[in-house]
Amino acid sequence: MAAYTDLPSGCHWRGKEVTTLDETRPTLEDRAPFCAPPDPQLRSPKTRFPALACDTHAHICGPISRFRYAEERIYTPPDALVPDYVNLLKTLGCGRAVLVQPSVYGTDNTVLLAALNDIRASGVDCRGVAVIDKDVTDEELKRFDEAGIRGIRFNLVDVANPKTGLPLDEMRALCTRIAALDWHAELLIHVDDYPDFDKVFADWPVDIVIGHMGYCRLGQGPQSEGFQAMLRLAGEGRCWIKMTGPYRISPGELPYRQAGDFAHALAENVPRRLIWGTDWPHVMISKKMPNDADLCDLFADWVADHEWRQAILVKNPAKLYRFNR
Repeated sequence: MAAYTDLPSGCHWRGKEVTTLDETRPTLEDRAPFCAPPDPQLRSPKTRFPALACDTHAHICGPISRFRYAEERIYTPPDALVPDYVNLLKTLGCGRAVLVQPSVYGTDNTVLLAALNDIRASGVDCRGVAVIDKDVTDEELKRFDEAGIRGIRFNLVDVANPKTGLPLDEMRALCTRIAALDWHAELLIHVDDYPDFDKVFADWPVDIVIGHMGYCRLGQGPQSEGFQAMLRLAGEGRCWIKMTGPYRISPGELPYRQAGDFAHALAENVPRRLIWGTDWPHVMISKKMPNDADLCDLFADWVADHEWRQAILVKNPAKLYRFNR
């Protein structure tokens, strides 16, 4: 917490200019605590990534002095800015990236859209996943598509007021609108809560993308009915699964052995429907902050086959996010 005692000049909280964390502590500490920053040490992974490897899950946050976070957020991230992220990508050997709208901005995609432009200007090809609501206009959707947005996100767990059950009617209405754009729907959801997950989304108007390998709750394993249902949906070609956030589904530290059980089950059953990402800047981690090079090497341990590793890092994301057109 000491690193965030002094806030940038001009930072406002609830309409009042503040200069120290102490002035916001009663609210932030209870409801939206500051997150630890990512490991600043940049080093290359032991396993060399192919040139067009894609990090399909990262967030740009801040600067806090310029962009207001949503009041209903459950955490406050450190500044995680484009120059730092681009340096990370180049160090890891990733030539492509996908930015995902973080929950802290709600449906205000201003930072996301600006970051997409800035990252492309750096020489890294980039796509995005936005968060929208039912009032979005067709003109806005067209503008988003031209900016590189390729999907919309439904965060159903890491929010201030998680929904009870799936808001299927609301979700289907939005997905019906984006189907013409060839977008997908990304879900942050605990699949182990839904043993009929494959049946629920069997006739969905767009492809489904699931974050954090299904985001199963601690104590669950690959035999969870919901995880198995997700595997069936992926096997039918209707679902993509992100190999991200192993520290979120494993109780221990690196190498996150419980997460490895999920990863191996995915690689053995549905490698054609897998994509990979860093989850940078790793917000809301209560354990030791991992170095991103170690996360790359962990992926290489999960997927030993070179051909499938190439598919997960390059071919699969190129198809899903339309990097080739």
